[in-house]
Amino acid sequence: MALTREYVMSALSQVMDPEIPSLSIVDLGMVGDVMIDGDSVRVDLIPTFLGCPALDLIQKNVQQALSETSTTVRWIHDRPWSSSMISRRGRQALTEWGVAPPSETETVPCPFCGSHNTSHQSPFGHSLCKALYYCQDCSQPFEKIKTI
Repeated sequence: MALTREYVMSALSQVMDPEIPSLSIVDLGMVGDVMIDGDSVRVDLIPTFLGCPALDLIQKNVQQALSETSTTVRWIHDRPWSSSMISRRGRQALTEWGVAPPSETETVPCPFCGSHNTSHQSPFGHSLCKALYYCQDCSQPFEKIKTI
């Protein structure tokens, strides 16, 4: 069986973000390129943040997902990641996980009840890419992926 891009992307779609386990690195927009040469594959990944503590774990998980091939993972830094790279499916996974996806609007809908009666509490969530919000209607705190 020849190694195909579809096979590699399917395997990569099983590699989840360690901080949001319902969101794959594919849907997060981290896969920059896939190059196949015979039975070898090189996966170029775009870090969401250079200081992200999960980069080594993500690289290890990519290599495990493609363990039946000779896999090289390369972090590329000449193309910045943007929150606009999160797929529609990724945005839905974020909401289901209780995290508001990035948005260009000033009001942020609550991922729990859908209310727009929310307030920004802190520019810092539990990771670099998130900010903290609070819903006035359902009294739930929640995080939002920062628009980058």
